[in-house]
Amino acid sequence: MPQPSVASQPPPVWRNPWLLVVLLALGLAAWQWVETRQKLADTQQEMARRLADSDSAGTEVRALAMQSQEQVAGVLGRLGALEEKIAESQSQQATLEKLYQDLASNRDEWALSEVEQSVTLASQQLQLAGNVHAAVLALQVADARLVGIDRPQFISLRKVLASDLDRLRALPQIDIAAISLRLESVISAVDTLPVAVEGRPQPSEEGAPNTADAAVAGSSEAAPPAEAPSVISVEFWRGLVSAELWKRLGREFWGEVKSLVRIQRVDRDDPALLAPEQVFFLRENIKLRLLNARQALLAHDQSVFRNELQRAQASIGRYFDAAAVAQQEALDTLKELAATEIDIAMPTLNDSLSAIKTFKLGQERQ
Repeated sequence: MPQPSVASQPPPVWRNPWLLVVLLALGLAAWQWVETRQKLADTQQEMARRLADSDSAGTEVRALAMQSQEQVAGVLGRLGALEEKIAESQSQQATLEKLYQDLASNRDEWALSEVEQSVTLASQQLQLAGNVHAAVLALQVADARLVGIDRPQFISLRKVLASDLDRLRALPQIDIAAISLRLESVISAVDTLPVAVEGRPQPSEEGAPNTADAAVAGSSEAAPPAEAPSVISVEFWRGLVSAELWKRLGREFWGEVKSLVRIQRVDRDDPALLAPEQVFFLRENIKLRLLNARQALLAHDQSVFRNELQRAQASIGRYFDAAAVAQQEALDTLKELAATEIDIAMPTLNDSLSAIKTFKLGQERQ
C-alpha cells in the first residue's frame, strides 16, 4: 500500500496553539479564582474582626453611656438636695431674722422675766433653805441685769431691790458650813473617846502606899541587912528608944489602918458597866444623834438641833472618861453648838415680786 505523506498528517494535539491558549486561560482562571477566594476569606476575617471590635466598642459605649447617665442622675440628685438645703437654710434664716426681730422688740420683757426668776429663786432660798448668802447673790444678779439694760423706767424697780438687799445684808450670818464641820469633827472623835469604866483606878492603885512610904520601904529594902544586936548590948536599947524606930512603926500602923478604910464620893453615880458590843452601839447611837443634829441644822430646826446635841452631850458625859482631853473637847464643842441660834426669822421678798408684776402689767397695757 502506498504510505501517506508526512505533510498530509495532522499535527499532534500538544502542538495545537489553541490548546495552549485554553490551558493558559484555564490556569489564569484557576489562579484568579484561588486568589479571589483567598481575598474573600481575608475579607471575611477582617469583617469578622471589625464586627467583633465594633461589638466591643458598642458595649463600651453603652457602658459609658450608662455610667454617664448614672453620673448625671447623681449630679441631679445632689443638685436637688443642695436646692433643698438652700431652701431650708433660707427658711431658717428667715426664722432667725424673725426671732431676732421679736427678741429685739421684746428685750424689756425678757429682762423682766429674768429678773423675776432671780427674785423668785432668792425667795425660795430664804423660805425653804434659809440660805441668806444665796438670796443676796440672786438679788445682785437681778440688779446687775437691770443695770445692763440701762432704762430709766427700771429705776423704781431697782430701788425696791436695793431695799430688799439691805434687809438681807442686815441679817445675822449663820456659818452652816463651819457648824457642820465642827459636828463632823465630834462625830469622828466619838470612836476615840475612852469609856469611863476603863479609866477607873484599879484596886492595886488604891491600896498602894504613898510616895514617902514607898521611899522608906525602898531604902530599907535596898540597905544591906545588918546583924541583929544582942539584947544586952547598948546598941539594942539605944535603937529601942530612938525616934526613927517609932516613926517607922507609926508609918506601918497608919498604912494598915488606911488599907482597912476607903473613902469614896457618893454624890454622883458610878459609871455604867458596858459590854464591848454595848459600847459599839453606844458610839453609833451618839453618831446618829449628831447626824440628826446636822440635818436639823440644814432645816433650821432649832428645837431638834438643840435637843439632839444635849442628849449626845449627856451620853458622852455619863459613859466616857471625864478625865480624857478628847471627852472635854467634845463636850465643850457640843455645849457651844447647842447655844448657837440657827432659827432666824427670814424676811420675804414680796415687795420686789409685787413691783415686778406691776411693771409687767403696765407694759402689757401699753
